[in-house]
Amino acid sequence: MQNYFQAVCRHLFNTGNKNCVPPIIDLADQLTKSSDSDAAAAHQLNAAFLISLAGAEHPLFEKAVARLNSPTETADQDKIARFYLAAKDSIEAEIDQTCRQDPDFANRLKELSLFLENSRPQKDISKVAESTWSVFFPEGLGFTFQAMERIHQLRKKRAVTITRPNPEPIADAAREILFTSNILLTLPSKAKSYEQLNLSDAIKQKILQVSQEPQRYWYDHPIHIGVKPQNNEILHGLRGLDEAQRFERERGTTAPNSRMTCILSVSVTHSGLHDVARPYIEAELRRSDGLKNIDVYVFTEDDTQRIVTEILIPAAGYLLKQRPDPKDLKMFGVDGEYGRHYSFLKAVAGLWHVFIQPHVKATFKIDLDQAFPQEILVEQTGASAFEHFMTRLWGARGTDSADRPLELGMIAGALVNEKDIDHSVYTPDVRLPERPLSPAEFLFFSPLPQAISTEAEMMTRYNTDLFDGRRNCIQRVHVTGGTNGILIDSLLRHRPFTPSFIGRAEDQAYLLSAFGCSGDNLAYVHEDGLIMRHDKEAFAQEAIDSAEIGRTVGDNLRILYFSAYADVSPAPKASIKDILDPFTGCFISKIPVTVAVMRFALQAATLFQENKMDKGLELVANGSQRLAQAIEFTQGDGSRLQKQYEAERRGWILYYDVLDAMAQAIQSNDAFALHLLNRASAIIDDCRISTQGTGLSA
Repeated sequence: MQNYFQAVCRHLFNTGNKNCVPPIIDLADQLTKSSDSDAAAAHQLNAAFLISLAGAEHPLFEKAVARLNSPTETADQDKIARFYLAAKDSIEAEIDQTCRQDPDFANRLKELSLFLENSRPQKDISKVAESTWSVFFPEGLGFTFQAMERIHQLRKKRAVTITRPNPEPIADAAREILFTSNILLTLPSKAKSYEQLNLSDAIKQKILQVSQEPQRYWYDHPIHIGVKPQNNEILHGLRGLDEAQRFERERGTTAPNSRMTCILSVSVTHSGLHDVARPYIEAELRRSDGLKNIDVYVFTEDDTQRIVTEILIPAAGYLLKQRPDPKDLKMFGVDGEYGRHYSFLKAVAGLWHVFIQPHVKATFKIDLDQAFPQEILVEQTGASAFEHFMTRLWGARGTDSADRPLELGMIAGALVNEKDIDHSVYTPDVRLPERPLSPAEFLFFSPLPQAISTEAEMMTRYNTDLFDGRRNCIQRVHVTGGTNGILIDSLLRHRPFTPSFIGRAEDQAYLLSAFGCSGDNLAYVHEDGLIMRHDKEAFAQEAIDSAEIGRTVGDNLRILYFSAYADVSPAPKASIKDILDPFTGCFISKIPVTVAVMRFALQAATLFQENKMDKGLELVANGSQRLAQAIEFTQGDGSRLQKQYEAERRGWILYYDVLDAMAQAIQSNDAFALHLLNRASAIIDDCRISTQGTGLSA
């Protein structure tokens, strides 16, 4: 079947045949460009890779293969060439294997080849896209022409019949919910000199030392130390939460003297930033107006490791008669890919319930570029944010559209972009795209099912017979990293987690760990009207722009990781796909290496075509190495990914076993358990920061 795949690539990447459908990108000019710089060399190598996939019948095939195998001028160029050569072999092997194992896939590949061969240049481009998606992106089929019908079908699929509302719903959100968020911290912007930073000399000196370290992690829009207060997500998010609590007190939904608790994890791009994280955050709050209504705790990787070595390991030894090594609890922490801090921000609620505040019943995560638009929520939804948390749907039992039992122990809200909120809070933050497709989107176009899923799930109203919010509702599969929570009772019982190798969509990966387990399926309930205003584009554009390349690479890694994760999950892959499609499921591919690498290469080719040479070089240099590592990590039976997933599952089982044992021992007034209780209280107290401001900055 390799000849059909090559024919597809030949048509997509310029055959020079004027009688066929125009190519999605013309690579001939890119291959013949001068290679007198690193950017130009990356430009050539990237084009050579794509052309090499088209086989010997492509007029530039021999030149492309020769370019990939020719000596390179630098070690970095050599790494890029070796990546593309290895990727070509992996793609060809993956296509052959998938065709052998899946006759339907083989037929679709053959049909696509024949379609492109026999199509005329005037062919409707949307039909060309749908035909290409049939092989590379089948989850997108039908959405272009039947969007409203697909939205209706998805809502029916997500429908839940309530069999028992929660008899003890949240009554006082400020007291009973632990709010959490994550800070992604990185070095100052390159546009700022260190003399311009409004920081102490000690912090500036430490940051200067850290700038010599290699970067370990990449995030969507990290906070640059030294950013102006009006562009600082930390201040924006905490002030928004502080204001939400003030509003609720005045509304009477919480006690007049109540204070909220907010836990912040700090993930850093460079290891040396651990030491400056807490003093930097505290300094920023001191210079601002401070916070009047919330208590804030900041956890760095160092703090989480103190909990492991000083609390969890001694407790396991004494109560469970185990002697775990610290590496057995390596998954408990905040540095690394998104999955690690996301799991921590859920799991810490169980620890908080056992060691600090037993009255805490749930945790709810926000992102710091979001805020509750309280007055508008009351006006347009009839309830404030905290009143939405009081729904009896959160913690209800029910059955899904396939009559499977569900425990709605998790809750999910929605987002509205700041620029749209004056129109309505029910304006979806992701809408159906109305623009020409980029070359990469002919292979993989996730914004389409994302928009469908956003409308179908997040915009569902409980004002019809089908969904009245009492007898029936919908479950959510598509959730956002902020605006979701879990009851601690469900957390302790189901023990969900996101593997720490997940670097994108950690919120959606969290649900996968609960699939295939015994008992009622754990699910998110959709709460109509629980909506946060998304302000990212209004104040953090510099951070967004600086992270563009890392975000692009991460989105391609997501295809590799989700596809491999579904293979090792307890539930069958087919059933996982059935539940998660269309949006989350589209990242679980039959041909993940093919889709991820070809999409990445087309994204790079587009940057080069637009003469964005520096960005193209950054994407190729960064992405080729990260993709190479991910392919090696995810591939094969008994892969490193599978071993890490299994080790982390054992670690989380141990963690929750410790919490269960500690809860019983504390209730029995066991002396050693009480000693650990005091020790945990001291560690957590060390993480509390001053929220009093001096008002020195606006």
